[in-house]
Amino acid sequence: MGFLSDELLLTIHDRAAGYDATNAFPEEDLADLRAAGYLAAFVPEEFGGAGLGLEAIAAEQTRLAAAAPATALGINMHQIIVGLGRHLVRNGNPRGKLILRDAAAGELFGFGISEPGNDLVLFGSITEAEPDGEGGYSFTGTKIFTSLAPVWTRLMTFGRDDSGEDGPHSVFAVLHREDGGFTIKDDWDTLGMRGTQSNTTILEGAHAPEAQILTRTVPGPSSDPVVFGIFSNFEILLAATYAGVGQRAVEVAAEQVKTRRSVKNATVYANDPDIRWRIADAALAMNAVGPQIRELARDIDAGVDRGPIWMPQLSAAKNAAAEASLRAVEQAVRACGGSSYYTKNELSRLYRDVLAGLFQPSDQESLHGAWANVVLGPVQTD
Repeated sequence: MGFLSDELLLTIHDRAAGYDATNAFPEEDLADLRAAGYLAAFVPEEFGGAGLGLEAIAAEQTRLAAAAPATALGINMHQIIVGLGRHLVRNGNPRGKLILRDAAAGELFGFGISEPGNDLVLFGSITEAEPDGEGGYSFTGTKIFTSLAPVWTRLMTFGRDDSGEDGPHSVFAVLHREDGGFTIKDDWDTLGMRGTQSNTTILEGAHAPEAQILTRTVPGPSSDPVVFGIFSNFEILLAATYAGVGQRAVEVAAEQVKTRRSVKNATVYANDPDIRWRIADAALAMNAVGPQIRELARDIDAGVDRGPIWMPQLSAAKNAAAEASLRAVEQAVRACGGSSYYTKNELSRLYRDVLAGLFQPSDQESLHGAWANVVLGPVQTD
């Protein structure tokens, strides 16, 4: 038994198909998770939360994703920002306390980082960050895949400040929904992960006063606590979420082949050696994922410094989870046959949901570029 009860997860699971079919935000799921204290589960006890560490919250995200992938991916973005708050406090940035206290008070954090056509993602913004002369900033630009768009009360975002003589800087801030300065488009009509309602957000001079600015830092991969705090929690919790999708696919396939009968063999498909091989292959793919997530999460919890290899290893774990989960879902679909092609079959939804893991940061191109630099060093110019 984890933090979230089996009964609650079953209830959430039973709603998932309906939210997917209607392309609606899972309001009831959020209400139940809030009532269960999950929005503050990752907040340390001294700030009013339940005190779960990263390893524990990652395990809960895996369980939640097995029940309802879109609900898990949406709430994942909130947990990432709470994890950032924990990391900032550990590294002496007092702004982390604001995040943790807000989360304990019931505020819901959205994730406004990704931008159209910007493959730098966290490492450089095309949104304008204009200083107000008093330490605050106004943000103008477009953010995409803004999960929890209908309901967030706080939005983590960043932009580029070109005003100083010291060159461009990335400015990270937390916006308050009640302060306005943005428009949310109703444009989330996607193949999968529909319940996240990750609508495009247009920042129209959205203002964050000095108290809500987390850092101003040089763009690019960096050890800045804000950049690393976001990156590390994002990669680990995303890996954990997709692990739940793959694990659930194995469970569903195992259930279905025990009742699906072969006319040729006059027995259930669970006795067919080829089908057994496929489901074992899916289970083996998922078996390798959990240890990576747990090891990385433990080191983050313990404040271990792995140096320059940290970000490549975090990216590798996320990609390993996404690819293994896709492999598991594909094998489950093959094992269960044409019935899995119908939308009423859970595997159909799991297949659509798992595909989002292929392009969410870090993607394979970024991953292989980072590891080529680890193994070979940077590209040499003549």
